[in-house]
Amino acid sequence: MDLYQIDDLEFFEQIARSQSLTEAARTWGKGVASVSKRLSALEARLGVTLIRRSTRRLTLTEEGHRYAAGALSILQQKADLEDLVSHQHGELKGRITVHSTLGIGRAHIAPLLGEFVLEHPRIHVDLELSALPLNISGTNFDIAIRVGALEDSRLKAKLLARNRRIVCAAPQYLENNPPLQNVEDLEHHNCIVLRENNADYALWRFGAGNQQQFVRVNGNMVSDDGDVVTGWCEQGLGLIMRSSWHVNPLIQSGKLRQVLDDVPTPDADIHALYSATTQTPRRINAVIDHLREGLTARLNTR
Repeated sequence: MDLYQIDDLEFFEQIARSQSLTEAARTWGKGVASVSKRLSALEARLGVTLIRRSTRRLTLTEEGHRYAAGALSILQQKADLEDLVSHQHGELKGRITVHSTLGIGRAHIAPLLGEFVLEHPRIHVDLELSALPLNISGTNFDIAIRVGALEDSRLKAKLLARNRRIVCAAPQYLENNPPLQNVEDLEHHNCIVLRENNADYALWRFGAGNQQQFVRVNGNMVSDDGDVVTGWCEQGLGLIMRSSWHVNPLIQSGKLRQVLDDVPTPDADIHALYSATTQTPRRINAVIDHLREGLTARLNTR
């Protein structure tokens, strides 16, 4: 393949995604010198420096960031247009950018996206995980995975799996502490608290709809990591309130036991949020369907 036969936008979008010219050259099976010459020709045509080169990595200039973002947008619009006029036939292709919080992202979303790419090798997935949920309106993300209440009405939402938050503890903790019969009994227990979403994390919610009850809990262990607080709970250090998707395997294995199971808790369902455009690209619908089917199977939900 002659590098000069590649469209400027396609060429630079690949460069911008690469850590180095060597990595980009490997993509096309060309030498670094050829890629560097092609890049220099593009910069000369535009009259700006797009990338600052070093021996270790590439650094985009301000103009480079702007050109890369525009290139990605135009190329994706082109792919979406071709997909639309092809009457929904042919191989799925294009980029899918996904945002998810860490816990469910690592445990389920990442492996399910891996399965999707194995089935559709011309799909490029870009997954970003963070401790906090993100409002993707006005960002470059195609999909956000959200656990819990939905707030942004500017986005479409598709239910991926049912979920609720439940209270549980290790058997050894329950054997050595007072019985739990109602939520008022929580004041006599050590509650391990997950600090998340910048909310008042020491308030545990019970009930549903207009009958919700907020209970302030106390404990000597707090963390912003769901796996950490669950691990402490397994050690017998106290009670936790966590999503059923997270703790159900531990309950089924006997490592944890659900308590107050006759007290309803609010839904914390798992949704995919995406742009409310009139024509959702086929690849976006396909990956959302794959996530829904995969989560249903993994979490045994209906």
